[in-house]
Formats: sequence, C-alpha cells, structure tokens
Amino acid sequence: MLDKLRLYVSAAPELRFERDVLARAVAEIPTSLGWTITQTPGSDHEPDLEAVTRADVHLLILGRDIQAPVGLEWAMARRAGNNVALFYKSSSLQTQAAQAFVREAAKFGRWQGFSDAFELRWRALRLLVDHILAHEARYEISAAEAETLRAWRKTLDAKAREKKAVDDRRGGAEESAVILTTERFIPSEGKLLQAKADGA
Repeated sequence: MLDKLRLYVSAAPELRFERDVLARAVAEIPTSLGWTITQTPGSDHEPDLEAVTRADVHLLILGRDIQAPVGLEWAMARRAGNNVALFYKSSSLQTQAAQAFVREAAKFGRWQGFSDAFELRWRALRLLVDHILAHEARYEISAAEAETLRAWRKTLDAKAREKKAVDDRRGGAEESAVILTTERFIPSEGKLLQAKADGA
C-alpha cells in the first residue's frame, strides 16, 4: 500500500507565490493519504532527480522565463517515462527561451494556461483528485473516501465558477515539505495536537 503521494513541482523562483498556493492547497484535499512535496530548489542547490523520477504526479509551471533546473527536471521525468502536467501563466509575456521551451514540451504534452493563482490552484487540485480516484486500489482508498473526494471535486468546480481570489498570505510553503495524516500515520513519540472547536 502507498501511504503517501509523491508530488514534484517544477517552477522557477519567480513563481514563488504560485508554488506556495499549490503546496497549501494540497492539504485541503479530503484524503487520508500523506504527501511528499518536492519543489524545484534555488540556484544554490542541486535538484532532487531521484524525487523527479519517482514522482506520482509532476507539475511544471512556467511563468515569464524558463530557468535552470526546470528544463533538466522535465527532461529527467520524460526519460523516466513519467507524464508531466504542463501549466503556463497566460498573463506573462514570455521570453524567447520560454517560448522555445513551450514549443518543445508541446510535442510531448498539452499545455494548460492559467490567468492567476486561483485558476492554477483549481486546475491542479482537479488533476490531483482525478489521479487519486484513478488509482484507488493502489492507494487503498476506501469507498467512503472515494465518494467524499468525488463530492469535494464537484464543490471545487462550483467554487471555480465564483472566481474568488486566493488568500495572499504567505506561509513559506513554496519549499519542499511532507504532510502526514492521522488516519494513516500515528506518531511513535510525542503528543498529537488537535485544534479546539470554536468556543472551547
């Protein structure tokens, strides 16, 4: 049984806000699965190419320019036979290098445009929920959890039509992270903290 979904997010530092939004959004998905989220490192660090090749879902987000090591991450994922979901910020005027990368990557996948972080969040969450539901047996998703996910996805689509803004508070979530759930992961040490209900 796989208890964690391995997500890789390839995006340049210019997309810090979008990276943060995506990492925080993952925690909203009503699943018992944990998450390992690996993001493109800064220029002073090497990319985790093992995480690239082992990713269950790989998102590549392109803004104004293509910056190293995003191209390398994409090439390694392709070499490993992994599909990469391609997103580009349609409101950005792209450099010639970015335009060339778009043309090259289009030979292997379909680009999806997004106008802002809200639309990117919606598209990415739909893709992740669809991936989980398409691999229910692999992740040992119960029938009840699958039904919850399907209902949540419908709600997600309804909210998308309302076109609300994304909370712009920064939580430092643009870095790699691990998210665990109490349904599948019980700590062997320490105490489990739970939020108090309102008025408690």
